[in-house]
Amino acid sequence: MSDLFHDAVPLMFIKKVFAVMRDTPQHSYQILTKRAERLVAVADRLNWPTNVWMGVSVENANFVCRIDYLRRTPAAIKFLSLEPLLGPLNRLDLRDIDWVIVGGESGPGARPINAEWVRDIRDRCVEDRIPFHFKQWGGVNKKKTGRILDGRTWDELPKTVTANGQTALSS
Repeated sequence: MSDLFHDAVPLMFIKKVFAVMRDTPQHSYQILTKRAERLVAVADRLNWPTNVWMGVSVENANFVCRIDYLRRTPAAIKFLSLEPLLGPLNRLDLRDIDWVIVGGESGPGARPINAEWVRDIRDRCVEDRIPFHFKQWGGVNKKKTGRILDGRTWDELPKTVTANGQTALSS
C-alpha cells in the first residue's frame, strides 16, 4: 500500500495513473491520501475523470483540516475515511462530502473506538443524507468484534456519475 500523493511520487507518475483511470471508465477508483496538501497542490494539473473517488484519512480532530483540502479538488466523489477513528470528531463539517467510512483500529495494540464517536458521525450523515459505511469495530480480533452498529450493518454507497453523465447508485 502506498500514498499516490506522497512527496516522493513524481507528478508525471500521478498523471499516468489518472490517464489509466480515465481510459477505463467502466471502473470506479478510490484514491485515499493523508497528504491532502500535496493533493491540492497538484489537483489543477490533473485531468479528473468522473470515475475517480478521492478521499482523505482523518483519524482524530488533529487532522480535520484534510477535509478542507479535499473540498478544493474537482473530484466527482469526495469521501472521508475516518479510520482508524481514534477520537471524537465534534462538529464535523460534512459540506460537499459524498461518502463517509468509519472504522476502528485493528491488530496487536489496537486502540479502542468509542461507540458514541461512531454514532455521532452516523447521525450527522443520516441528517445530511450522506451515505455512511461502518467498516468495523476493530480491536485485536476484528472478526470477533464485528461491524454491527445499533442492530444493523451500514453499507451505504454514494451515487456516482457515469461516463455518459447519468447518475447511478454504486454497486
